[in-house]
Order: sequence, then structure tokens, then C-alpha cells
Amino acid sequence: MAKHGKKYLEAQAKIDPMTQYAPDEAIQLVRETATTKFDSTIEVHLRMGIDPRHADQQVRGVILMPSGTGKEVRILVFAEGDAARAAEEAGADFVGSDDLVNKIQGGWTDFDMAVATPSMMKKVGRLGRVLGPRGLMPSPKAGTIVEEDDLGRVIAEARQGRVEFKVDKTANLHMPIGKASFTQEQLMANMVAAMDAVVRARPSGAKGVYIKRVTLASTMGPGIRVDTNQASALKVA
Repeated sequence: MAKHGKKYLEAQAKIDPMTQYAPDEAIQLVRETATTKFDSTIEVHLRMGIDPRHADQQVRGVILMPSGTGKEVRILVFAEGDAARAAEEAGADFVGSDDLVNKIQGGWTDFDMAVATPSMMKKVGRLGRVLGPRGLMPSPKAGTIVEEDDLGRVIAEARQGRVEFKVDKTANLHMPIGKASFTQEQLMANMVAAMDAVVRARPSGAKGVYIKRVTLASTMGPGIRVDTNQASALKVA
């Protein structure tokens, strides 16, 4: 078992492992127990009551965090002609076609989000083995295959705090909801948006308890159990 440092143990001592905290109390605690010298990322982790092996039990979607994420997002756009010019004008970090495809096939993945126009997917499809495992493959469900007219909107949303979520093979969801430097109100607004989006994304095949466990944690910090019923009831006004 890994040994934890003094700061981690001091932070852990502030948390009762048997308590399921109200969302606002959990957010206050996660800010207090962020132990890193850098600005820790605050994440919400959900244990889902679904079987991800079944197509009708997939949980995924996109959230526009009202307080942003505090992260600088490097955006790559696969586009040609007028669409490429539109992406450049909208502020994409990397824009291209065959040149980017070849560069990625060579092992380069120094970006956080990939967007493509529909006409580019014949070329981008070859990158599935590289981009898929990293969660970077453009997809209609993630809203990252878009027409030229929508490129500006998608790029702007990514800058503002666009977060994609998708259940993993172990039936868990992991989402950043901000930084330790965020205010209580900013983190709460983002958590409300995150929980509301997950509840709305409940698949048709989900039976029984949909969200089994909710945990908040900062980077390298201890986990804080959140009252599942209260968290699941959070709604965007």
C-alpha cells in the first residue's frame, strides 16, 4: 500500500469516511483539503448502476460549465477551404487536413480536443486507433463533427468550459468541475451543471439505481463522499 505524505494525512483527517456530505459541504471540504502547491483540479467521480457492455446503457454527453474549467484547451480542427479559414478565425490552435492526419499518425497528440467537418471524416477515420483510446476522436454524439457554420460556436464553447463525459468500461464517470482556486459558488454552479447533465443522459436501458456513488476529490487529494440523493437532485435553474 502506498504511503501518503503529512499534508495528505492532515487533509484526510478532516474527512469522516462514514459521512455522505451535502454537495455544498463536500465542495467546501474539497477546497480545504487540496494539498498541492499548484492549482489542483477538482473532479466529481460517479459510480454508475449500468452495464457499459450494452449499447442501450451507454452514458455520455456534453456540458458547458457555467464557471469554466480553469484549463487552457488546445483545439485542433480538421477542415479544408472555407471551413479551415472559419476555424482559424474562430481561434483554433491547429487547423489542417492531410498534414495533421500524417502528423498524428506519426505519434503527435499535443492537443486537448479535436473537431472535424463531416467531409473530413473519411481521412480522420484512419486515426481511430490513435485518437479513440485518448478520447480525442471526433464524434457526432460528442458534438465534435460539425458543419462549417457551427465551428465558431463549438470552438467558443470549448474555450468557455465545454466538458465531454462518457462512462468507462468499469461503469464510472470522471469529470473536472473546476480548480481549487475557484470560489464555492463557482464550483457549486459547475457541479449542478454536471449532475443535471448526467441525470438527463440516463439511457433507456438503465434499470434500478442509476447513480450509486458520488465522490469529490482534488488532484492527489482524498476522496469525499457526497450524498447521492442530494447530488442527483441538483438541477440547473
